Amino acid sequence: MPERIVRIATEVGVVAAEKLSRIERVASTTKILAINAQIEAARAGEHGRGFAIVAQEVGNVADGISAVADELNTELAQRVAELDGQRRRLVEQVRGQRLADLARYAVELIDRNLYERSCDVRWWATDSAVVDACAEPDDAERARFASQRLGVILSSYTVYLDLWIADRHGRVIAHGRPERYRQVLGRDVSGERWFQQAMATESGAAYAVDDIRRETALDGAPVATYSTAVRAGGAERGEIVGALGIFFDWEPQAQAIVEGLGLSEEEQARTRALLLDASGRVIAASDGQGLLEERLTLRTEERDSGFYTIENDAIVGFALTPGYETYEGLGWYGALVQRPPADPQAAPERERPREEALAA
Repeated sequence: MPERIVRIATEVGVVAAEKLSRIERVASTTKILAINAQIEAARAGEHGRGFAIVAQEVGNVADGISAVADELNTELAQRVAELDGQRRRLVEQVRGQRLADLARYAVELIDRNLYERSCDVRWWATDSAVVDACAEPDDAERARFASQRLGVILSSYTVYLDLWIADRHGRVIAHGRPERYRQVLGRDVSGERWFQQAMATESGAAYAVDDIRRETALDGAPVATYSTAVRAGGAERGEIVGALGIFFDWEPQAQAIVEGLGLSEEEQARTRALLLDASGRVIAASDGQGLLEERLTLRTEERDSGFYTIENDAIVGFALTPGYETYEGLGWYGALVQRPPADPQAAPERERPREEALAA
């Protein structure tokens, strides 16, 4: 860790300063002894003349040692001051770049996951059971079969809470978990964004995606919603006969990412890993706090990735989603806020509120 390197360098400076102080004390003591010896030699008169010369030379040596110690102490103080300035830059650079890299990894990982969701919705919208149900929305048998088909899909794709089929008017005519979510069937979703965007898609190759939100019909669970139009015959340019909405079980999937960044146990205790939407809203947090309620402002300075230091030497690393293949992303950021390692000799600091942590 960079802090350890800096601490060792600082300790070397402290040791050097202590040794220089001891040298100065020895030189001072030697100088006093030399003066005392000269006084005694003077009292001895002719018999002490030779001893006086030796005492004089000892005093000169002590003066020389003291002068060297003073010069070294001055130069050392300058180097220590320079080292202290470099210390902050070194720690910020090493820690900050690592945090930025981890932030990018987190947001890339979730986008790769969500890219697959965009593929799923387009594929399942061409399933014959889905198409047939939308073609004849009042046919109860077709609707039941479509629900069974969606249930089979859900048994294999465990990352979804539910899959909904809506007719062209926005009435849910089938979904995959009727026993679990009894309030879904017959629900009017014509005013919901995912339905409206699905109905506005230009072809079967297009899809819509909504920001993370809580879906009341799914027990208020946070979901990532993907949708597309269902087209006659499953054709890419066929007439729109309905819409398919799929609801990704957001919280456990996102939580696994922000908690699984490979940080040591010690680092985890002083690091908060986050996913933020384009408005700075917390959509995942390693501490489980602030989900869909807290908003944080990153000091990006128009950078896609970077880091900066905030109060108490905490470092913030961030990265904007680069998207993945045909999935452009929604302007989300990965971010990590990491406090410096605790100094065992320092008094414990008051932890700042989270709202201050990333404030501009």
